[in-house]
Amino acid sequence: MAVEDAFSSPLGPPACEKDAKALQFIKEMTRNADFVQEKVLAEILSRNSQVEYLKRFKLNGAIDRQIFKSKLPIITYDDLQPEIQRIANGDRSAILSSHPISEFLTSSGTSAGERKLMPTIQEELDRRQLLYSLLMPVMNLYVPGLDKGKGLYFMFVKSETKTPGGLSARPVLTSYYNSDHFKTRPYDPYNVYTSPNEAILCSDSFQSMYTQMICGLQEREQVLRVGAIFASGLLRAIRFLQVHWQELAHDIESGTLNSKITDPSLRDCMTKILKPNPTIAEVIRMECSKEKWDGIITRIWPNTKYLDVIVTGAMAQYIPTLDYYSGGLPLACTMYASSECYFGLNLNPMCKPSEVSYTIMPNMAYFEFLPHEPGKTWTSRDSPPKLIDLVDVEVGKEYELVITTYAGLYRYRVGDILRVTGFHNSAPHFHFVRRKNVLLSIDSDKTDEAELQKAVENASQLLREFNTSVVEYTSYAETKTIPGHYVIYWELLVKNSANSPTMQVLNQCCLAMEESLNSVYRQGRVADNSIGPLEIRVVKNGTFEELMDYAISRGASINQYKVPRCVNFTPIVELLDSRMVTTHFSQDLPHWTAERRR
Repeated sequence: MAVEDAFSSPLGPPACEKDAKALQFIKEMTRNADFVQEKVLAEILSRNSQVEYLKRFKLNGAIDRQIFKSKLPIITYDDLQPEIQRIANGDRSAILSSHPISEFLTSSGTSAGERKLMPTIQEELDRRQLLYSLLMPVMNLYVPGLDKGKGLYFMFVKSETKTPGGLSARPVLTSYYNSDHFKTRPYDPYNVYTSPNEAILCSDSFQSMYTQMICGLQEREQVLRVGAIFASGLLRAIRFLQVHWQELAHDIESGTLNSKITDPSLRDCMTKILKPNPTIAEVIRMECSKEKWDGIITRIWPNTKYLDVIVTGAMAQYIPTLDYYSGGLPLACTMYASSECYFGLNLNPMCKPSEVSYTIMPNMAYFEFLPHEPGKTWTSRDSPPKLIDLVDVEVGKEYELVITTYAGLYRYRVGDILRVTGFHNSAPHFHFVRRKNVLLSIDSDKTDEAELQKAVENASQLLREFNTSVVEYTSYAETKTIPGHYVIYWELLVKNSANSPTMQVLNQCCLAMEESLNSVYRQGRVADNSIGPLEIRVVKNGTFEELMDYAISRGASINQYKVPRCVNFTPIVELLDSRMVTTHFSQDLPHWTAERRR
């Protein structure tokens, strides 16, 4: 096979023979997507034919797709929780999988409530590693020369917990970073990190961040890409640099390590890495001491070609802030994954964030799609809807993702809403729309994450003339007032304090948000008087970093943490309110007429 024949791309041939094989694999998987899906389902059902869960539904060893669909129910986490709890408590019988459950992967979770425990098996590490191995071969088609430098990636682990039965429970990335797949990975010139394993694997988030940052600064001219899992993680790193640049510059100038770094293996590792470099220390002092931090990423790391971060879904609201700090560098969203399963990759990673679509890799699991009907909530008590197979989805339509995995999830609703944007061979591309959930409700109104984000985006347009943007937000349904009302917390980035938004403009932002919300909300405001005026509470800079610190202190993973778009946990509401600077209300009623009801 010729290298240039491995992947049909107008951008040129694969960078190397290894890339050619990876791209050929993508081509084969996507060209025969339905065949691969049928084979995957047969493998899952065949190997797990004797597990308790499948025997309960009298599948009787059948591997046929239609029999599977006719007998297995569509489920949510709540439906599966009794089985998961038995495994967590130490039951080692074949409940969900014929292969032993090796650990639980915890969902990213929110500020309140228990995090979900997702069962996994040892071989899933191979499957996740396979997907990781496809990312750089695709990226190399778009960005040449990545083997000539390094990647500054902020990667973190969390100390694992144990279930009553002794199994580890930890975030999926903590599991991966602690595995031999990561720790003993072979050298790949296209995938070299500035951070040593010891820094990544240190469970103390301060020590890990400090040493990863110092390594990235020390090799500033070698850095060709800067990244984190989520955009919020990269911004947290920038804020860390804002707070600690003087200490970092001192350590680099002197070649000595901050006494706050106490982890023995980390200190030993950094002693070998850290060498005196007054020149780099002077650059850090010169750039970081400036009042404005626009373009700080390219000022500190001048050879950076792109940022590797997830900016789809709820992360989209970070895009203006990333553009500010990077000087408008391209934003690459490379893959789509969750604790339940790794799904696919972006075959056009340098596209605009609004155009990001992920191609589901049909070998990762068996995928079905529940047609999404806005306004309709389907429950397990309803008659089962007809689910669509991977290759039969239709462009332009939205679906909720349903998966069957090798690790023992069967027809499990992930809760992600996806829109089909096209196909690569016979495998569809999906744009991630949102998580299927309702964030805010006072009366009969229901506002979801996508709608709230759109309202924030529309309102923030009024801030443009003041060179101000919303860098973080969350919400709260205030029901102590009569009537109740929406409270939106905003953290603002004001680039010119002499030209800050006025009280009147921020009041107008409240109304602009209300105008963007659905007609049921507006009817409640205008006709029913069941909803009070929307309130925006502007909080001090750094408030949302404190919110993240609080969540981490309660067990959230720094890698998977996402700002909750709605908060109802009293300590968090109190934290936000204690940082409030100003408060603003909608001064007028939004537009609503009976003719516009829907």
